[in-house]
Amino acid sequence: MKAAALESSHRAGLNEWIGLAVLSLPALLVSIDLSVMILALPHISVSIGADSTEQLWIMDIYGFMLSGFLITMGSLGDRLGRRKLLMFGAGAFGLASVLAAYSSTSGMLIAARALLGIAGATVSPSSLALISNMFRDHKQRSLAIGIWFMCSMGGMALGPVVGGMMLEHFSWGSIFLLGVPIMALLLLTATHLLPEYRDPAPGHLDMTSVMLSMCTILPTIYGLKEIAKQGIHTLPLIAIVAGVVFGTLFVRRQQRLDSPLMDLRLFANPAFSTALGGLFGITLTGASMFFIAQHLQFVEGLSPLAAAMCMLPGVVASMAGMLLSPIIARWVRPSLLIGAGLVVSATGCFLLSQVEAGSGLSTLIVGYIFFHVGAAPFASLSSDLIIGSAPPAKAGSAASLLQTSGEFAFALGIAVLGSIGTYVYRTQIASFIPGDVTMLTSAASRESLAGAVSAAKALPEPIGSPLLHGAQIAFTDSMHAVVTISGVLMIAIAILTVIKLRHIPPIGQKAPGEM
Repeated sequence: MKAAALESSHRAGLNEWIGLAVLSLPALLVSIDLSVMILALPHISVSIGADSTEQLWIMDIYGFMLSGFLITMGSLGDRLGRRKLLMFGAGAFGLASVLAAYSSTSGMLIAARALLGIAGATVSPSSLALISNMFRDHKQRSLAIGIWFMCSMGGMALGPVVGGMMLEHFSWGSIFLLGVPIMALLLLTATHLLPEYRDPAPGHLDMTSVMLSMCTILPTIYGLKEIAKQGIHTLPLIAIVAGVVFGTLFVRRQQRLDSPLMDLRLFANPAFSTALGGLFGITLTGASMFFIAQHLQFVEGLSPLAAAMCMLPGVVASMAGMLLSPIIARWVRPSLLIGAGLVVSATGCFLLSQVEAGSGLSTLIVGYIFFHVGAAPFASLSSDLIIGSAPPAKAGSAASLLQTSGEFAFALGIAVLGSIGTYVYRTQIASFIPGDVTMLTSAASRESLAGAVSAAKALPEPIGSPLLHGAQIAFTDSMHAVVTISGVLMIAIAILTVIKLRHIPPIGQKAPGEM
């Protein structure tokens, strides 16, 4: 009776669920801002006269700042107060959104996007940590985290769709103004709906650790992104090596400090380390969506918005899976649900490997749905394992590790899988390039599918048509290589998860021998 009464006292009420909605909307917005620029960038470039280098910084600076400040903001929230930091970040995000919307120069927009990234870094760790405080009942917490993660992951995929719709009717600045009312809502309701929490014995914030963390993350992310875009060159390699060196110094310093910026003792928990490592591996495969998006546009001939709409069913299936997984896991062990889901994902990869140039959209769309919905249980349940296995005082640090790991994995996946796909494409396209075209045309065709499409359009039909068809075949082969590797990785993570997490009971049930 006492146990039942205690469990009942921990259950969240209507106030907490409304508070979850207030926390989830900013998470959706922050992730939308990561990808909304895909369609907006050409319009922005024309409007403010951004050159190619400035376009890259407009696109990338948000992600750089977001990933660079996540660990610092997660630890800062534990020390200063999670609600306080979240409200400060929400106000800064709203102001930076207005600054970005009305930017008249490239430098002004780059600065605004940098501020948006820093402010956005307060949202994810503070929100997840507050959810762990608001929802003490395990069943409710797992569902709440699933809802939050559904918004956070879904926002990145919805970004191009939202951007396309906004650009159909409004100027490019409108995509940034979306953030103003959402952050205003958070500021108006936070003190009434969200509890405050801080580490009762936080210790001082070690600024050397802050600098070392940013010197680890920023060069490494930059190097990986540059390798993904331009291949292996000296400067990106130097940046990655510098990041590794600073990362080694960062880890050693955390081991010596009484109050570290990142508590490495969290990794001693098998559930935490397995969930974080597995989620890192799953996020690597996210690079596949770039190949699928290019296939839809340059092989199937769809517009960017039409391509985004073809990918939308997969996104919706993923969001539904993230929402339902915590409920299903009340009756099925998380390890079995995750393992079965990853087998579904691997099946989706197999279907995608059967797509050929000109074979139509049905197999691709079904394969993309399987790919996404199968990964949903891991994305949702591993987040609960990571946050739930950390002590309440370290929930912000655990959340920041979760988010930072995702940023690293996504950048690494694009660099590694992108490089493999590029190698396959360049190897295959060589046999399709006519011998009588210019060196410039040949180089453009070898560089990328987009370059081959542009080159083919400039050539006479008897030469351009075979080149275009050959480039589409070569690119499809490269997509096959990437999704096949992704499928193998899914199976490997499924096996690891079933073995390492087999001791975890269904959500809300106690493990054998647990009181």
